[in-house]
Amino acid sequence: MQQETAYVLALRVLGWLAGQDELFDSFLGQSGADAGQVRGLAQDPAFLCAVLDFVLQSDAWVIGCAAELGERPEALVQARALLGGGDQRHWT
Repeated sequence: MQQETAYVLALRVLGWLAGQDELFDSFLGQSGADAGQVRGLAQDPAFLCAVLDFVLQSDAWVIGCAAELGERPEALVQARALLGGGDQRHWT
């Protein structure tokens, strides 16, 4: 996976998350961002890492998100590692 591919996937994950009302509210509370800031923050790889970190907290979220996006669950982990400069996270 290339850096640009990881960025696009993270944006897609953000879109998926925004469509999950309760999860999105929880993410906003955890991140300290408000809904009005998300569009601007989506340009920041650190914010996209936070999005991926949030989703990677739950196997059910990872599997559901990946399935809806037509991706393998491992792709979310790979995207997180690339956007975070090689910082590895595990979703299991």
